[in-house]
Amino acid sequence: MPQIQLTPAQRKEHRAEAHHLDPVVLVGGDGLTANVKKEIDAALNAHGLIKVRVFSDDRTARDEMFKTLAEELNAAPIQHIGKLLVLWRPKPAKEKAVDEDRMPGPRDFKVLKFGRPGTRPEVKTLRVLGNQRLTPGGNIKRAKPKPKTSVKKRSQT
Repeated sequence: MPQIQLTPAQRKEHRAEAHHLDPVVLVGGDGLTANVKKEIDAALNAHGLIKVRVFSDDRTARDEMFKTLAEELNAAPIQHIGKLLVLWRPKPAKEKAVDEDRMPGPRDFKVLKFGRPGTRPEVKTLRVLGNQRLTPGGNIKRAKPKPKTSVKKRSQT
């Protein structure tokens, strides 16, 4: 797979974004194994822009790792400073399952009910359904339906 080509301005922008990131994947003494590549690929899918720390002291080996990762994982090489490698790949779009029949589910709230002074407050768990709301006093009320017309239109007729 060919690696992604970026303009210098895009590369500069990604370097600025990566400045505050911590390394996500650490490459140890075994080097670039299949499992390490798999983890880097998963991190690129999850984050898009990642830092990889290589614990090797050989600069040429780190350069080769950087080029290999960019080519094999179809990522853009952003930066190589010392033992840190910065790679970028656009995140894949997540498909969200849309269900038209889905309604908001019930929510559980814990409410403190205070009694007489000197007694412990009672903790009650209240279940609020989608068409209900919880008042500041700890009571459940039905939500009022929205008016079909605006106040202005109602006053005109």
